[in-house]
Amino acid sequence: MPAHEEILAAALRLCRERRTWTFRLDEVVRALPHLNTSTVRTHIVSRCCVNAPKNHPHRWKYFRRVGRGKYEILPAQRRPGPARRRNARVAREQRIRASGQHTVAETTDTYRAGAISPPRETVHTVVTRDKNWYVAECLEVSVVTQGRTLDELVANLREAIDLHLEGEDPARTGVVQEPRISLTYEVGAPGG
Repeated sequence: MPAHEEILAAALRLCRERRTWTFRLDEVVRALPHLNTSTVRTHIVSRCCVNAPKNHPHRWKYFRRVGRGKYEILPAQRRPGPARRRNARVAREQRIRASGQHTVAETTDTYRAGAISPPRETVHTVVTRDKNWYVAECLEVSVVTQGRTLDELVANLREAIDLHLEGEDPARTGVVQEPRISLTYEVGAPGG
């Protein structure tokens, strides 16, 4: 496990034991005696801290300094424990059933039984160039979009596919909720 992940895990463990989201630098250093002390300190005060000076080309947004030697775990890193995740999953499945859609487990059982084929995990797209525009047309779903650059086209394509599949049952559309996108760029003949 990379050092930054071990440090985050140790900080989470300490905070959960005390039921608070703040910790002291020296507590994490003591909790990880197998790691070099300066590595732990550098990660907490600089590489994993959002309000530290930008001394490193890559940083992880894990902590915020809230006082001298005192840090807070950012909300995005406050993962719920297994019981809360299970309760959230059960509540989500109940909402899905109430809406008349099938849960993932029910849909998976239907696939295994051979009643329907599993949804595709990839949407294939053909990209062509038309004067100043790149145009993308999806093969599995009814989505066509464009962009002035390839980056803009990919961003527009991701948004259009997400909107097209939003709230839809994968068994009905034949495509998973967040599919991979495979692009094929067609190049015309030279001079024509």
